[in-house]
Amino acid sequence: MRAHLLAMCAAAGMPLAGFYYCPHAPIGAGQVEQAGCRCRKPRPGLLLDAAGQHGIDLRRSWMVGDILDDVEAGRRAECRTILIDNGNETEWVVSRLRVPDYCAPDLGVACRLLVAESRAADGVPA
Repeated sequence: MRAHLLAMCAAAGMPLAGFYYCPHAPIGAGQVEQAGCRCRKPRPGLLLDAAGQHGIDLRRSWMVGDILDDVEAGRRAECRTILIDNGNETEWVVSRLRVPDYCAPDLGVACRLLVAESRAADGVPA
């Protein structure tokens, strides 16, 4: 998967600065895996690690995902969030940390939203 993602990004002219994943398996439905694991979503450990290693300002960053655990991880890391509502979320357990800033039907719409938001933040007309 890593090699495929690197190749896709390179083909689009977008080098991938890092590749992060949680190696811990969940122990059961609705439970967080191994004690001490800080990297499995909805925990923000991987986002915090990437930010530290690459000098990323998470308050100016976005977490885009297709389940509410992604949204919660982004919120915990102080990112803005977009939920791609493509049917992958099945539990819909909502809390303050699990409400996205935006919802999009697919990644293309999410990307257009990000570009528009970035331009607005930089004072560039739409």
